[in-house]
Amino acid sequence: MTAVISEDRRSPAAAAEQIVIRDALESDLPVIIDIYNATVPTRMVTAELKPTTVQARLAWFREHSSDEYPFWVAETDGRVIGWLDFKKFLPRCAYRGTAEISVYVDEKFRRRGVARRLLKEAIARAPSLGITSMVGLIFAHNEPSVKLFERLGFERWGLLPRIARLDENERDLVIMGRHTLAH
Repeated sequence: MTAVISEDRRSPAAAAEQIVIRDALESDLPVIIDIYNATVPTRMVTAELKPTTVQARLAWFREHSSDEYPFWVAETDGRVIGWLDFKKFLPRCAYRGTAEISVYVDEKFRRRGVARRLLKEAIARAPSLGITSMVGLIFAHNEPSVKLFERLGFERWGLLPRIARLDENERDLVIMGRHTLAH
């Protein structure tokens, strides 16, 4: 799967950037891990407290498949600048139409619409993947992500208060959800 997107409302320079969304390759994993690890010290995005390695995340990466739970990268000028993955929400059969999604963007490319583009592609493609509902698990203090999901039609489906401990701070987890098919 590859989609070329070149919309951006912020500036002519940003609009000139072409974003290609494609299936991630195992050879992309070092950059994917670099993007992920850059978020660890911020305590805004991931519940990991220490950076991870390519080797430690290889099995996780290989759990994805382009026709069921895909893993996509966004790239510009041949450089991976973000990624989105789908994963099983819960292992029980009744949840097979629900996927958890995660989206991460290189810190140099944030606030340029990359996450929005990846999420819009996920929303558009979800029905063809057999996904009827998507959920995102977002720390409540990560207001930019919560607002982005809300702008794309996700609703707050739940709150897990003080469930995470990031250093000395207890943090709430918001469950954002969206149905992908009309009921």
